[in-house]
Amino acid sequence: MEDYKQNADITEIEEHDYMEDAITDLSSDYQSHDKYNEGKDYIEENLWEKVEKVGKKLSFTKDIKALYNYFLDSSIPWYRKSIVVGALVYFIFPIDSIPDIAPLIGYLDDLGVITAVIKYLGSELTQYYD
Repeated sequence: MEDYKQNADITEIEEHDYMEDAITDLSSDYQSHDKYNEGKDYIEENLWEKVEKVGKKLSFTKDIKALYNYFLDSSIPWYRKSIVVGALVYFIFPIDSIPDIAPLIGYLDDLGVITAVIKYLGSELTQYYD
């Protein structure tokens, strides 16, 4: 039983480290204000088309909408929103770790990214759910 507990603790640490790395990667592309604005424009032009196209197939559409609402909040500084921009651009962009054309499993990586950002933001995001 003690070995199981130790292995579970190690797994949680590894998961946390992986999530921290993923979060850092997402926000690093949008650390400058210019890059953030490029991502912002891309999201505003493409997000709803992607959600309409695949929204009925996905169980995490409400999470995407909450992230978008957070992204729109003018009281949050742009550098804080950079991680959300990274996640939403990753979701929209058709070429990623697992191509979205693969039925169902093509969205597993998108789900992982969205989940990691939601977990990272925690209760800060709660008020942005409809």
